[in-house]
Amino acid sequence: MSLFASQLPLAAAPIGATEATGPASLAWLLIAIPLVSFIALMLAGRASDKWGHWLGVAASWASFIIGALILFQLFGLDADARSIVLPLYDWMPSLADGGSIGLLLDPLSLTFVMLVTFVGSLIHVYAVAYMEHDPDRRRFFAYLNLFIAAMLTLVLADSYLLLFVGWEGVGLASYLLIGFWNQVPEYATAAKKAFVMNRVGDAGLLLAMGAMFAALGTVNYAGAFDAAGSASSTWLTVIGILLLVGACGKSAQFPLQAWLGDAMAGPTPVSALIHAATMVTAGVYLVIRSGAIYAGAPTAQLLVAIIGAITLLFGAIVGCAKDDMKKVLAASTMSQIGYMMLAAGLGPIGAAFAIFHLLTHGFFKAQMFLGAGSVMHGMDDQVDMRRFGGLAPYMKITWITFAIGWLAILGVPPFAGFFSKDKIIEAAFVGDGIQPWIFGLVALLGAGITAFYMSRLFFMVFHGEKRWAKTRTGEDMHPHESPALMTVPMIVLSVFSIGLGLALTYVWDFTAWLAPVTGDVAHHDPVLPIPVIVGATLGVVIIGVALAYVFFVRGQVATTPPESNALVRAARADLHQDAINQAVFMAPSQMLTRGVAEADQLAIDGAVMGAARGTGSLGRWIGKLHNGYVRSYAAITVLGVIVALVVVLASRI
Repeated sequence: MSLFASQLPLAAAPIGATEATGPASLAWLLIAIPLVSFIALMLAGRASDKWGHWLGVAASWASFIIGALILFQLFGLDADARSIVLPLYDWMPSLADGGSIGLLLDPLSLTFVMLVTFVGSLIHVYAVAYMEHDPDRRRFFAYLNLFIAAMLTLVLADSYLLLFVGWEGVGLASYLLIGFWNQVPEYATAAKKAFVMNRVGDAGLLLAMGAMFAALGTVNYAGAFDAAGSASSTWLTVIGILLLVGACGKSAQFPLQAWLGDAMAGPTPVSALIHAATMVTAGVYLVIRSGAIYAGAPTAQLLVAIIGAITLLFGAIVGCAKDDMKKVLAASTMSQIGYMMLAAGLGPIGAAFAIFHLLTHGFFKAQMFLGAGSVMHGMDDQVDMRRFGGLAPYMKITWITFAIGWLAILGVPPFAGFFSKDKIIEAAFVGDGIQPWIFGLVALLGAGITAFYMSRLFFMVFHGEKRWAKTRTGEDMHPHESPALMTVPMIVLSVFSIGLGLALTYVWDFTAWLAPVTGDVAHHDPVLPIPVIVGATLGVVIIGVALAYVFFVRGQVATTPPESNALVRAARADLHQDAINQAVFMAPSQMLTRGVAEADQLAIDGAVMGAARGTGSLGRWIGKLHNGYVRSYAAITVLGVIVALVVVLASRI
């Protein structure tokens, strides 16, 4: 137990929970080490600028090592014993469940721990070189450590209460990192937009916790999930929908996705961290972790799948029209998270596949974001794909590693995405009635559009004719490969993008590993034979790649966006989501605020100021009576006596 935690009253372990021993008893260090590093870097001052970033890197890798030790410990346990609770503190003993705070170590939380710490640590190493010339590099690494600590708190929590602490922590850290270069007004605005839109989702999560406490009597996972078995479906539906609101905000799902593209304002390592390993995966984690609640609320579960289906197409359409390569990747993240939410909404059939795809996506999407940062490093920080082309011979490592990530997200065998995303497409075709046809065809269409816009990105950056612009100083562009601290993490991620799907399918049965949390993946026959689904998926992928090749390698690519139809213009404007938010939410709120302000000014302020003015006028009138003349005072006295006599006489009549 930690030096700090030893000063606090410890919570008792839940009845029936496996006692934390060995490496599991050190799980608190997973959070404490990056958190202490964050505090140290913020307080160290300029004297630590030369070495502070290495402290941040070491803290992240230390959490990874501890997580790996705990993972191996869980491997040695029977499947039904792979759930360890490490009690930390009784926060509110007066609550029925003790208000206890602790850490939950099970296959789901450890999967996220390994993804967050390993990919996050590689991003830390990459950032050492990427942020080399930034005068605030130490502060940047402090924020990265805060992000890691908050995300680990979120996924290790044994209750919604502690999850919410980590939930808010990643929201704060994302605000700090997205707006890291806040001297640029647009970047500061992007950070505020992400912060505000996430608060909308957070309100949903808070309301869900309140409804959960009212209906189930607790917000601890164990108690809430046990109580959900006998709770009314109405309450569970309300809780499930409110949890989905929280998930939509954090994971940028429709209709709370508008912040994600603007989040590219932060340094590229931030984009990789937010979009691959941490923040946007939190919503998927929340839904999967709450599976017991959704099992009793089929309407809410169906809504999860519908939101996922809408978002995967929304992000794919937006990605087709963007020219900023980081925003294309952001739209891709939105779409791929949509696949995961669709799978999560399918129940036990798709829950494990949602996490499978989340894990593989974390590697190949981080790889592509780091590849985009490498291109920016060699192209004077430019991001417009229309001003690239022909970079493959000049940045061979970046080109090869990016190509591996591209093939992985397309789902080309044997790359990782083939084994994870295709399973979601197969699961989407399972069911009765028209539902599997709708979800299945949407997932299939999304795969084809993904192949087109990701191939568009790859070809416009690395192939075709050179369309290079001048540097910011007016010199000719001289693209070059990035240093080893940037390319080595990309190479390591490439290895996982190639082999992780194979390993988790044929070497280690990943769905069986998750079964204690997500349930066994029972055999279900899709409405179409699996070979047909696989063939159709590969077919639409080939069509998407071929179209992109014809348009952007064989065809002429304009250096400025050409005139286009209404759909393309809408996609470039994120399908007018900002305008819709402005008209539906912001404008009425602003009108209401102005109305309240005017009412306050006219009614409340008017009454107060009127009373003040009336009192002042009365005082001035009375003051005129005090003029210093004895005859005036005598007349007032006589007048007073007469009034008094009149009153007395009138009362006796």
